[in-house]
Amino acid sequence: MTKDDLQLFREAQAGSIKAFEALFRRYYTPLCLYAYRFTESSEFSEELVQDIFYVLWRDRAHLHIEFSVKSYLYEAVRNRSLRYLEHLRVRERYGKVVKMNLSEANASFSSESEAEVRDVEKMLSEILHRFPDRRRKIFFMHRFGGNRYAEIAHKLSISVKTVEVEMHKALKALRSGLEVVNS
Repeated sequence: MTKDDLQLFREAQAGSIKAFEALFRRYYTPLCLYAYRFTESSEFSEELVQDIFYVLWRDRAHLHIEFSVKSYLYEAVRNRSLRYLEHLRVRERYGKVVKMNLSEANASFSSESEAEVRDVEKMLSEILHRFPDRRRKIFFMHRFGGNRYAEIAHKLSISVKTVEVEMHKALKALRSGLEVVNS
């Protein structure tokens, strides 16, 4: 006979890792599929569900689930997914505003300014191409791909600390290169 969800949750609240694992195994895949319906990203859906289970374990002593663990989990996935979608909409709107402002600013540049911009772009490109492959990849994944450090670490099978160090080195090199241009 299998235990019901509330009984497993109560045992997990008492510190039973086996009970928590049973809930995780029972709901992980269905919750990922549910999150995917909102996010249309299997990678983000999995990360989202893992985060929810992490919070469930971390805050288990303070959570008051009285009726349905399943409802609690599905609602948590729904809410987190909707926040993610809102975040994407804000980023998209912000990106449009930035592009519009850039195109207006570009229209007002003189040919002298355009030449200066081309020089800076050329210098930045040279700096980026001198980076070791991994550093360049990490930099582009973060700055242009919108990936978080943890996502990059997972995708490249390296530690988050390695990603942090590589980004620090990349930004330091770019700052140094820009200081040369400004002096």
